[in-house]
Amino acid sequence: QVQLVESGGGLVQAGGSLRLSCAASGSIFSINAMGWYRQAPGKQRELVAAITSGGSTNYADSVKGRFTISRDNAKNTVYLQMNSLKPEDTAVYYCRVVTGPRSDYWGQGTQVTVSS
Repeated sequence: QVQLVESGGGLVQAGGSLRLSCAASGSIFSINAMGWYRQAPGKQRELVAAITSGGSTNYADSVKGRFTISRDNAKNTVYLQMNSLKPEDTAVYYCRVVTGPRSDYWGQGTQVTVSS
């Protein structure tokens, strides 16, 4: 089993910054992709950003230029640096780790609230 522990959420004013972290532990042989998703009230969960084991990244159009995803393979940790936050970024943010073709794990979620 793999456990994911997220941290870094909170309340911030519009224009501010937050940094999310997600550390994976447990029976990890290898980690392929790591990513961040978010779900706002009444909306579907959506991909925010993802990063492969080789470092390739992709972002939702709504966060390009404001958010940066990175990973520390030695620590099995993925980060999401969020700058220029907007009220529409308010959501529960979830970490996802893919360890195989049909094997993935999700974090418990961390609340990000951006006030106007």
